[in-house]
Amino acid sequence: MALYEYSITYTVIDTPLNESPIVIKKTDLPQDADQFVRQRMLMILAFVLLVVVLGGTVFMGSGTDAEDMASVLDGNAETAVTNTSSTNTAATTLGTLSPIFAPTVLYWESEIVAWSAQHGLDPDIAATIMQIESCGDPQALSHAGAQGLFQVMPFHFEAGEDAFNPDTNAFRGLSFYSYVLDLTEGDVGRALAGYNGGPAAALSGWSNWLPETQRYYTWGTGIYADAKAGLEVSPTLQEWLAAGGSSLCQQAANRLGLDL
Repeated sequence: MALYEYSITYTVIDTPLNESPIVIKKTDLPQDADQFVRQRMLMILAFVLLVVVLGGTVFMGSGTDAEDMASVLDGNAETAVTNTSSTNTAATTLGTLSPIFAPTVLYWESEIVAWSAQHGLDPDIAATIMQIESCGDPQALSHAGAQGLFQVMPFHFEAGEDAFNPDTNAFRGLSFYSYVLDLTEGDVGRALAGYNGGPAAALSGWSNWLPETQRYYTWGTGIYADAKAGLEVSPTLQEWLAAGGSSLCQQAANRLGLDL
C-alpha cells in the first residue's frame, strides 16, 4: 500500500486591504439607483443561501468521506493512514487461505483456519502475520526474544507454557492481535501496527511509529489487500521476499523439510 506525505504550502500574496475606501454618495447615483441596488442585494443574498444549502448537502452526504478527510488532516499524522477495517470473520473465507502466501505458510493452512476461528478472525490476516513474522518457521527466534510462528514475546505466556508449541504460540499471538484490533475498533492496518509496536502504536499514527513499525504496516496491509483482492500472486509479497524475506522463508523450508 503506498503511503503519501501530506503537506500544504502557503503562499503569501499582497492584498489592497489598506487602501483608502472608495465612497459613493447617493447623489452620485442615477435616479433609479436605489431600486437597482436593492435588486442586486437580493440576488446576492439568494445566491449565498443557495451555496449554504448545497454546501451542507455535500458535506453531510457521506460519513465515510468525512472520516477519511479527518484521517488525512489528523494533526498527529504526517502521512495519512488508510482505514483498513474489515469484518475479520473466519466464515467469510469458507475455511481456505488465499494462494498468495509462501508455501511454508500454506503448509499450516488447516491450522491457521482453526486458530483463526477461535478468535473470530479472517484466516488471511493470521496468515499475513505469520508470513511477516516467521514465514512458517515454528522455531523462529528473534534477537529481541520473540518466539515461534507468530513471534510472540515471552511475557505473553503463562508459566509452564511452551512458547514454541504451534497451538500455544498461535493462541497467544492471535489473542494479542485480537486485543489491539478491538482497541482500533476493527482497523486491520492499525492493529498490525499495534501487533508490532504495542498498544500505543495502535492508538497513534504514522508519525509516532518507529521505522520498523512503519515497514510492518506497509508490508502487512499490502499483503493482506492482495489476498483479499483475489490475486494468485501478491506483488507486495514479492517485494517483501526481495527485501530480505526470502532468507526467512528458506529457513522455514529447511525446518519443515520443504523444497522452495
